[in-house]
Amino acid sequence: MLRAAETVVRTDPGRQRSGNEDATYARSPVFALADGMGGAQSGEVASAIVADTFAQGVPDGGTAEERLVAVIQKANREIHDRQLAEHEHAGMGTTVTAAYLDEDAVAVANVGDSRAYLFRDGELVRLTTDHSLVEELVRKGTLTEEEAFEHPQRSIITRALGAEHEVQVDTWSYPLRAGDVVMLCSDGLTDMITEREVQQVLVQASSLGAAADQLIDAANAAGGRDNITVVLFRAEEVDALALLDQPTEVHPIEFDEDEQQQDAGPASGSVAKAAAAGADVPVVPPPAFRAPMARLQGLRPRVPAGWTQPAAEERAFGRTGKLVAGLVATLVVVFLVGAGGYIASRQLYFLGTNGQGTVVVYRGFPYVLPFGIPMYETFYVSGVPASTIAPTVRGNVLNHAMRDQTSAIKLVNSLELGKIQG
Repeated sequence: MLRAAETVVRTDPGRQRSGNEDATYARSPVFALADGMGGAQSGEVASAIVADTFAQGVPDGGTAEERLVAVIQKANREIHDRQLAEHEHAGMGTTVTAAYLDEDAVAVANVGDSRAYLFRDGELVRLTTDHSLVEELVRKGTLTEEEAFEHPQRSIITRALGAEHEVQVDTWSYPLRAGDVVMLCSDGLTDMITEREVQQVLVQASSLGAAADQLIDAANAAGGRDNITVVLFRAEEVDALALLDQPTEVHPIEFDEDEQQQDAGPASGSVAKAAAAGADVPVVPPPAFRAPMARLQGLRPRVPAGWTQPAAEERAFGRTGKLVAGLVATLVVVFLVGAGGYIASRQLYFLGTNGQGTVVVYRGFPYVLPFGIPMYETFYVSGVPASTIAPTVRGNVLNHAMRDQTSAIKLVNSLELGKIQG
């Protein structure tokens, strides 16, 4: 069986951020990284909730994927409830990428654009798929990988913890062998240096610690526009009998009965292993490093039972979408400096919620500039609590899609009259 022989965690605020909103949990066999967002210290609060929830342990029973999903859903509910109850944390959210080292495989779960990678025999393979605007455009063929890396909106995410009471979590399982290295990282790394550069560092570094230090140094040298966090661990073969007397590193979470029922649904079913136990599975990354190994092995992300995936063009780009400094600068130039941008902002509307969890029509753009300056204003406050909207349609209603005044008011009036049902 496998265990983590070496674990390294490095984090750095970067060169353009005064604080660090990344948080990690790394205690074998569970590893997690969260990249918070929300302004002020809200992002730090959201990511800390994820780390604290993992620190409580994973629930007993179920597959490794299911156990990761249970913890993530629990953290999501706490973030969601807290940002509704505490006005100063309204709109906060976080990404999460987590890994569970099983006997002969690693289970991976992710929400957002923090990533997991496998490094094997000098080759680097991405294990997760970003939930981001540019990833959607790449999948649609609108952008190439090279264009996506340089795109000013590459850090706008389409899925995050905290936006809704339930969140869709993608999961995969991959076969591992001794010597494999798994890396979790925030987009503060991958937005600054290419995956080929990451691979080169891992190939040449003398140790995982040296590799982590060099990766952070490289991201800072490239500009360091965001917080940079790296979690690395190496798998080694160990005699199972030798571990019988070792204390366990993970303890069960105390879930109440309702939570157990809620957590059981999203990742039901057995884990589909990519290969039989002990199989020697070569990893051959595509030229652009795009396809996760799950695709190479014929696997697909786990989708919660009953989840209806909205069309790509209708997916949320925003409430918890984080903006890197480059995007903020672009928005300032395009929308604020010119009079034309100001006029446009007076003609665009979107639906969201306020600190009390009530559906609101906002006028402007769903972004917040540095120093907490919003690019929107309240236009109309409805009498509809967001919690009363059926989960099956809530994402399509509160997705911050830009609308004209007529369609925005028509939609909120339909909610008030109960015409929109799940």
